[in-house]
Amino acid sequence: MDVRESVMTIFKKLLAASALLLLTQFAYGQTVTVATAASVRYAMDELAADFHQQYPKWQLRVVYGSSGKLTAQIQNGAPFDLFYAADMHWPQLLEKGGFAATKTQPYAVGRLVLWHPGSTQPIALDDLASASVHRLAIAQPSHAPYGLRAQQVLQAKGLWQKVQSKLVFGENIGQTAQMVKSGAAQMGLVALSLVKTPDVDPKTYQLVDASLHQPLVQGFIVTKQGEKNAGAKLFVTFMHSPKAAKVLEKHGFQTPN
Repeated sequence: MDVRESVMTIFKKLLAASALLLLTQFAYGQTVTVATAASVRYAMDELAADFHQQYPKWQLRVVYGSSGKLTAQIQNGAPFDLFYAADMHWPQLLEKGGFAATKTQPYAVGRLVLWHPGSTQPIALDDLASASVHRLAIAQPSHAPYGLRAQQVLQAKGLWQKVQSKLVFGENIGQTAQMVKSGAAQMGLVALSLVKTPDVDPKTYQLVDASLHQPLVQGFIVTKQGEKNAGAKLFVTFMHSPKAAKVLEKHGFQTPN
C-alpha cells in the first residue's frame, strides 16, 4: 500500500467515525432522560409509551430509584433532564443548590397503604405491634419519602418503638413493595400506586389516614442538564395534559390543588 492509499484509508475511517458521531449526537438529541421516584413506576411506564406515541421522534429514558438517591446522583453530575420525585423536598433541595432550571412544581399527590397479601380482612395499624406480625416492610426514611411518611404514621400511632424489631427496609418504595409481594415481609406500608394493579386483590390493602403524616405532594423540576432539551419541555407540557392526569389517577394519584 502506497502513501496515497494509506492516507485515503485513514480518511475513510475518519469519515465513518464522524458519521457515527453525528448519528450518536442525533439520537441523543431525541432522548429525554427522566429520573423518577419508584412510586411512579407503573404510571410513568404508561406515560412514556403515550408520550412516544404522541411524539414519535422522542424517546423517554426513565431511571427509577428513591428520591434521595436520585437527588444525590443529580448533584454528582448524572445526565438527567427531568426529575419527578415522590415529594417536594428533594427537588426543592436541588433547586436551592442550583441544579434546577425551573421552580419545583407539584404534579401528583400520593397515598400510603397498608398492604397485607396474606389476608383479605382489614388490619388495624395498632395490630402491627401484635406478636402475629413478624416482618413489616417500609422504605428507608432517610431518602425515600414514602418511608419517611411510614415512620411518621407509626410514630403518630405510638408504634415506632414497638415495631423496631419487626422492621425491614427497602432502598426505595418499589423494593419495599417487592419485599411484601415476595413474602420476605408479611406486610408493608407502601404506595397505593404500586398495588393498584390488576394482579393485586384490593381487599389486601387499605388506605392509611393521610392526617397521620405529612402530605405526599410529589414535585418535579427541569434540571440544568435538561434546560436546552426541547423534548424535556414537550414532556412537561404533556404531563400537564388531561390525558396524563387520567393515567396518574388510574394508578392511584390525586391531582394537586
